[in-house]
Amino acid sequence: MNPFLPMTRQDMENRGWDELDFIFVSGDAYVDHPSFGPAIICRLLEKHGYKVGIIAQPDWRGEEDFRCLGRPRLAFLVSSGNMDSLLNKFTAAKKTRHEDAYSPGGKSGCRPERAVIVYTNKLREIWPGVPVIIGGIEASLRRFAHYDYWTNRVRRSVLMDSQADLLVYGMGEKQILEIASDLHQGVAVENIQDVAGTCYRVPDFDYVYDYVKLPDFETVAVDKKAFADAFADIYLEQDAIRGKKLVQRNGEACVVQNPPAMPLTEEEMDEIYDLPYQRTYHPMYEKAGGVPAIKEVKFSLVSQRGCFGGCNFCAIVSHQGRIIQRRSHASILREAKLLTELPDFKGYIHDVGGPTANFRRPSCDEQLQRGTCRGKECLSPTPCKNIVADHSDYLSLLRELRKLPKVKKVFIRSGIRFDYLMLVKDSFLEELCKYHISGQLKIAPEHISDRVTRLMGKSNKEVYRKFVQRFKAMNERLGKKQYLVPYFMSSHPGARLEDAIELAEFIRDLGYRPEQVQDFIPTPGTLSTAMYYSGIHPLTGEAVYTAKNPHEKRMQRALMQYWIPGNRPLVREALRLAHRTDLIGFDKKCLVHPEKTAGQEKNKPRKRR
Repeated sequence: MNPFLPMTRQDMENRGWDELDFIFVSGDAYVDHPSFGPAIICRLLEKHGYKVGIIAQPDWRGEEDFRCLGRPRLAFLVSSGNMDSLLNKFTAAKKTRHEDAYSPGGKSGCRPERAVIVYTNKLREIWPGVPVIIGGIEASLRRFAHYDYWTNRVRRSVLMDSQADLLVYGMGEKQILEIASDLHQGVAVENIQDVAGTCYRVPDFDYVYDYVKLPDFETVAVDKKAFADAFADIYLEQDAIRGKKLVQRNGEACVVQNPPAMPLTEEEMDEIYDLPYQRTYHPMYEKAGGVPAIKEVKFSLVSQRGCFGGCNFCAIVSHQGRIIQRRSHASILREAKLLTELPDFKGYIHDVGGPTANFRRPSCDEQLQRGTCRGKECLSPTPCKNIVADHSDYLSLLRELRKLPKVKKVFIRSGIRFDYLMLVKDSFLEELCKYHISGQLKIAPEHISDRVTRLMGKSNKEVYRKFVQRFKAMNERLGKKQYLVPYFMSSHPGARLEDAIELAEFIRDLGYRPEQVQDFIPTPGTLSTAMYYSGIHPLTGEAVYTAKNPHEKRMQRALMQYWIPGNRPLVREALRLAHRTDLIGFDKKCLVHPEKTAGQEKNKPRKRR
């Protein structure tokens, strides 16, 4: 029997199944690995006794693919996949990407724009009356009226545009098991309204009680202050323990959001990651060259979820939450041993972590009882006095992994939060440099202007500077030549040309030449996107400038890579506009040389033969 979940009628017949309980329609190719949301949800349902099949990347222009597995007994589940379908297709400059790591052979164009809406509407046409439940990152972050960067307007909730019955936000495991149980017991889908971590529709506010009323879609679509106010309420109530029910009118109906699902316990996390994944893509993709996304995660280990880092441009808070949820050492070691038995394992575990690798416990001891602090961050702009910085559990885990037979090296490649590391003087940095870096450590200061880092939710440049010194000193003591690879972001809300110039000078003084620079992309569900659209910081009410003119954005980006010949005209223009012509010249502090005049070119000495 094929160990993968059914994708065809033949697969169903081989298992002796005439009917499936759930059919998962996904915008990604089918990769049976715990780093892929559809695989987790389907395997979890399978373990709890449900018959589940997958329709991966159906042709939305016809009906055949949506009919291939028949009518499910309980519901269709719909997701765009591991990425928002628009972010998957377009760059920050709104240009079409040429590759899709989640499609066979990396081919682009295998999913529609706004995949959740397209798939759900298609299912409604073909299978009227069958419940449709949407989830995943695209549905999760678009659950209320939201700013859509690609059309430059506010769109209503995806629950309304898709006409789905239920929306699951967050990672979804607790929710889907509760929904499945209700449907199996005969509860009509329109009556499933008490599941934490879900959204549903009601005709009016009279159908709801004990809630926070958000400004309606029609208002936030034209009033940027109202948009910022609505986002503030959504952001501040994003807590499973103290969060309240939220309601927003979207046209002819109201969208109701129940508080988030409770964080997973260690036992629940272990159950999810101990499921019988095949740890690779379906064999049907072999001829196309496989699915590229598996390469980054095949020999990596997810050790935790959630993040209290507070980066305002990141959607983790709105999707996984701020409370850390972790797996046990035993579960992680079991998975590591499975990796060592794979035929292409070369002795290297590529990563051990989560959204932030060195967060293996809640930021303070009170979070699990009273929830996260409302309107307060744990690390930015300065660390909370109640934060408990502790790497002991993570260090213990890494030591156990290093001792496993067949394991030559355990790397850490997911984000290390260096400001958290700087709060303690334990042996973590020493062991990190000694055992877990392959010559380079990637970190994400993102910017160094105090104005910008505060709006980003990042620590300031002095913390970064001290970490650079500490990292360098540690490697010198260990006799190693290892380097930091910093990631910086251009055009984040609050960043002006003078901030980009300050960053360029900082890069110059430290001798860095970053190969990669990320332009800020306003994705739904983030605090930074709310600032980008509204021009207001939702939590403070202050006005926030954002570079939206494409030419200014190109200048900010060019300043961060001022040494590249093609960037020099933009760098000169930016320096003149900011009245910093002192940085144009031949002095070692200058960023760029003056333009060569026609006369200079004409009188240029000829090289002798």
